[in-house]
Amino acid sequence: MWRFCCKSLEEMSFHGVKFSVNLTRMNKEQVIQTRDDIINAALPNVVFDGWRWDMVENAAIQAGFDPNIASAVFPDKMLDVLSAFSDMADRGMLELLAGQNPEDMRVRDRIRAGVMARFTYLQPQREAVRETLGFWAVPTRKPRAAKIVWRSADHIWNWAGDDAKDYNRYTKRGLLSGILVSTMLVWIDDDSPDLRVTQEFLDRRIDNVLFVGQTLGRFMKGFKKAS
Repeated sequence: MWRFCCKSLEEMSFHGVKFSVNLTRMNKEQVIQTRDDIINAALPNVVFDGWRWDMVENAAIQAGFDPNIASAVFPDKMLDVLSAFSDMADRGMLELLAGQNPEDMRVRDRIRAGVMARFTYLQPQREAVRETLGFWAVPTRKPRAAKIVWRSADHIWNWAGDDAKDYNRYTKRGLLSGILVSTMLVWIDDDSPDLRVTQEFLDRRIDNVLFVGQTLGRFMKGFKKAS
């Protein structure tokens, strides 16, 4: 028996499968939710199939959508899929940080909390992240990957209360991007209790970066005075 009903996404449903009628009327929140639904359906298969477009289309069907909706919400295909996966991790990270007050922490502890919250969120999907690293390792994809890492660093600094508008904004986020990448390469193979190896590596990287940042700050102040 055919049963169609109107949805907020301007779609019709037949036996639980959603067929979009007018995707142009999807608002930002609906697009994000649709992406999340498809990615969540895809994640269990990534370990076996890797990140492949046909797998994402199948995941759309598993999530209750017509496979054509995958192309609508991921127009750049796998580039958009993995960007959305990172965005989902950023939002999950911020949810985990919601119970902490950054004003009660030192700056280094704020950064540490942000980075570890991201890894905590991603821990159940570590093998999917491993596949993601392989995807972004292709040279032609690295510029897009750099923008995605920058976005994560920006979220962490914004949560930490940084509102710098000068060169410090770009310096801080650039340095934190390096921390995120190098620490992720440790985390991906870390089987120590409570991710102790990752945390110790992260602490050392933060120490190094803070020293570089302070040195650069003194240099820029001296440069401005000289000019």
